[in-house]
Amino acid sequence: MDKKISPSLMCANFLELGKELKQLEEHGIEYLHIDIMDGVFVPNYTLGTDFIKKLHRACSIPLDIHLMIDRPDCKLDRFEFNEDDYVSIHYESTPHIQRTLNAVREAGARPMLALNPATPLNVVEELLPDIDAVLIMTVNPGYAGQKLIPQTLDKIARLRKMLDDAGYPNIEIECDGNVSFENATKMSRAGANIFVAGTSSLYAPGADLSENVKKFREAIK
Repeated sequence: MDKKISPSLMCANFLELGKELKQLEEHGIEYLHIDIMDGVFVPNYTLGTDFIKKLHRACSIPLDIHLMIDRPDCKLDRFEFNEDDYVSIHYESTPHIQRTLNAVREAGARPMLALNPATPLNVVEELLPDIDAVLIMTVNPGYAGQKLIPQTLDKIARLRKMLDDAGYPNIEIECDGNVSFENATKMSRAGANIFVAGTSSLYAPGADLSENVKKFREAIK
């Protein structure tokens, strides 16, 4: 399965965002990770619906929209989705997870199920026909700059085996949280193929973005 990079735009330099988007396009970046936080599901606020609309018009890269919000089933109509966009719905965020994932597909986007670190993998089993990918949180959601929770690496490996054994080898696995160059290699070996790259890799302070993209590609080979 192809390995893909999804830079976390909450970590980008917003004063230079136009320039950075052009760099990411030139390097063939596959997705742009957009964290939507509401201060309820997670204790933080980040990007919003208008930002998604503007990105769709300013950039050709598909979006990887991570909804860290309470009751997304009641709020999907506030978002603009394109057909190549991934939309992550947290299992823990709604009592109507299957219906919400299906609503994402009906809206024309690709549904991804997101799991917090302590959420068991068995919840995925009943949702396999409804998803194109699973997002494994390798830190607790809400903030950049956290340390990897070590047992999530085994969780990625167990998920990959579960998906393959169940006859769903095309369901992708994304990982999000302390995806450093070193950890990205471990995650890739465990079976992940989409990597949310933030302050511990692509957007490390003082580093060159283009050079870091090249370094990241090497890390996930």
